Amino acid sequence: MDRRKFLGAGISTALCASPIGRALSKSPEPAVNESGVAPMTLGLLIAPERGAAETPISRVKELGLSTCFLSLDDFIGEFTTKLAEDLRGLLHKYEVTPTAAEVVGPGRLVWDFIEGPSTIGIVPRATREARMNALKQTSDFAKMLGIPNIQTHCGFIPENPSEPSYQEAVAAIRELTDYCAGNGQFFLMETGQETPTTVSRMIKDVGRPTLGVGLDTANLILYGKANPVDAVDILGPHIRSVHAKDGRWPTDPDQLGEEVVIGEGLVDFKQVFTKLQRLGYSGAISIEREILGPQQIEDVRKEKNYLERILGQIPNRPTKGGV
Repeated sequence: MDRRKFLGAGISTALCASPIGRALSKSPEPAVNESGVAPMTLGLLIAPERGAAETPISRVKELGLSTCFLSLDDFIGEFTTKLAEDLRGLLHKYEVTPTAAEVVGPGRLVWDFIEGPSTIGIVPRATREARMNALKQTSDFAKMLGIPNIQTHCGFIPENPSEPSYQEAVAAIRELTDYCAGNGQFFLMETGQETPTTVSRMIKDVGRPTLGVGLDTANLILYGKANPVDAVDILGPHIRSVHAKDGRWPTDPDQLGEEVVIGEGLVDFKQVFTKLQRLGYSGAISIEREILGPQQIEDVRKEKNYLERILGQIPNRPTKGGV
């Protein structure tokens, strides 16, 4: 779980226009997303911890950002109404809007190519039921905060659709998607362990309009699966969340590629953002930096400035609400 310990770790908004209803009717996306923020508003991925939720939330505000992506693994099994009230109060205090919530546990997670396939996501049978239960709890909790998207790594989904584990993953993802839809939410598969084509096939086979994609711009490179610019061509209409992160291709066949400061890796953010803009992407852009300590904060400051400069070059991008 070390890779998810970010920054020491929504404003509760009514879903005036149901995202589920829009998906079913295929109507155009609005000028603001379901969380009430302008498209491509910059935010930060944070992982609040028990008894220490204020620090990461306040840091979002200190960094000049207005949205956050909540990684909530530290609260699995303790998603209480009191916790929701406490987080809602902190989010309101610091004027931070949560746009998505994620858990990847419980259970052992190894972020590599050797043990990853048997420990990550809902593909592994040994941890599938516990993780599905955790995601359902997260959905119920996020509903109390008005969060419209629930996201996770589904795991190393087989590219061969005839494999039994593929069909099991279809059933599990369909069940989770339906559960989240019942709470007025989309269920998002975070990119990384599988090719964009496999993700696209899964969306088709699950057959639910409220199944979407959380695009992690670096993960596609770190796992050696695809260029994120090309991935947008395949998955674009389904992308509802973006992690802005940079990285390099893996050179060790056992280990993922190296995550680096945005602007020092291989992601062409201008092309990614331009394509998303043309597709009408209405979600936030959540910065993710996978290191700990003071250097992480300094890196995020640099990344914010870099991304603001790139976003300023995207034609016709709505700016109401700011970056």
